[in-house]
Amino acid sequence: MLGKLAGWDDTIVALATPPGVGAIGVIRLSGKKSIEIINKLFPSKNLAQQLTHTIHVGFIKQQEKILDEVVINLYKNPKSYTGEDVVEISCHGSPFVQEKIIQALLDEGARLAKPGEFTQRAFINGKLDLTQAEAVADLIASNTEASQKNALQNIRGGFSHALKELREQLITFSALIELELDFSQEDVEFADRKKFYELISQAILSTEKLIHSFKLGNVIKNGVQVAIVGKPNAGKSTLLNTLLNENRAIVSEIAGTTRDTIEEIINIEGILFRLIDTAGIRQHTNDIIESFGVERSLEKMDLADIIIYLFDSAEEKIQIENTKSELIKKGKNFLLVANKIDLLNNKIAEEKFNKTDEIIFISAKEKQHIEQLKKALVEKVLDGKSQADGTIITNARHLHALQLVSQSLQDIYKGLDEKLPGDLIALDIRRCLHFLGGITGEVTSEDQLDYIFSKFCIGK
Repeated sequence: MLGKLAGWDDTIVALATPPGVGAIGVIRLSGKKSIEIINKLFPSKNLAQQLTHTIHVGFIKQQEKILDEVVINLYKNPKSYTGEDVVEISCHGSPFVQEKIIQALLDEGARLAKPGEFTQRAFINGKLDLTQAEAVADLIASNTEASQKNALQNIRGGFSHALKELREQLITFSALIELELDFSQEDVEFADRKKFYELISQAILSTEKLIHSFKLGNVIKNGVQVAIVGKPNAGKSTLLNTLLNENRAIVSEIAGTTRDTIEEIINIEGILFRLIDTAGIRQHTNDIIESFGVERSLEKMDLADIIIYLFDSAEEKIQIENTKSELIKKGKNFLLVANKIDLLNNKIAEEKFNKTDEIIFISAKEKQHIEQLKKALVEKVLDGKSQADGTIITNARHLHALQLVSQSLQDIYKGLDEKLPGDLIALDIRRCLHFLGGITGEVTSEDQLDYIFSKFCIGK
């Protein structure tokens, strides 16, 4: 944990609600002079004499001039979000009024907070570890039930609890190894090598599981890029409109109507899918604009996490098999979707493309089997996993640190396997502890913290 940071003793202030006109705005103060400062502007009562977690109504005044009638929430240290004295002023939602109150607080000795500084102080004061603090930002940015659920789990310490347990076990074993070194001439063994061997084996498995969860975590946090591709007039724009349940893309019988990519977002079972309707891909066209559109479509295909290859169910089976082979060769994650089954007998279609081809039969126009397609998209993303299966990593910083932890654990395991001397094993353990501490914040630097919290919004 860090010592005192620059500006640590300052009292900070910021607007905690979004800027703009609203019913109310909340202005937050935190620091050792919070109550002293608000007392100069709130003559109704002496807040220093009031109990923590109490609410007070009155006027904010500056030099006898009333700025607003407000509600003040009082949180005395250490029972507050930051661990310091915190005052939250609920005022009317006029930007002019909010600015006047903030300026009055600045005049009395507060300073404007930096992005994320309230949460940074909560971390410094031991109210949150670093993974919990980062989860606060994830919760604010969450836009699906899955991302909200994962952020809440990490705020409650789901991720840090597992790391803390491993860290404590490593520290205990490291201490025993160090003790052995002090009694090296006595040839004694305090640390149970067999038990530690089992601990490291389990830790390696747990760490690898967390690392592998990042793929799903990244999807939960950032969504999935899905490119809808196929030949001209396959019904790609109609499918996009049907999935969105609105007329977003222009639909026409004329091949090549879609000249550029169209992107929209849809939430399916708590996962964001970024749907991209691409220009129809055909080998030869004399239209320059359409050519550019086809080029953009191929670029989107390369970047997409999932490709929906949409084709007319009347198309020849050999052509679809060739496309499937090409997608497999390129290592693409794809779904084969036969459209316009309303124009083709369903039984004939299924006989034509046998079930082993894993083709989904739909009618985008008539909205047939669209739910089946949505379910297939979710299954492609989850790949047999459940969103509720333990802790899921969504942060790239955590992933990098866990990869270093995993390598350190492998080195410890190898050292035990090769019966290396205790001082070398202790060195590997200390390195592993360093990487673990970097995740939760036991080991960090001021520059690191400034970078992490700079990504927060001001007022949080």
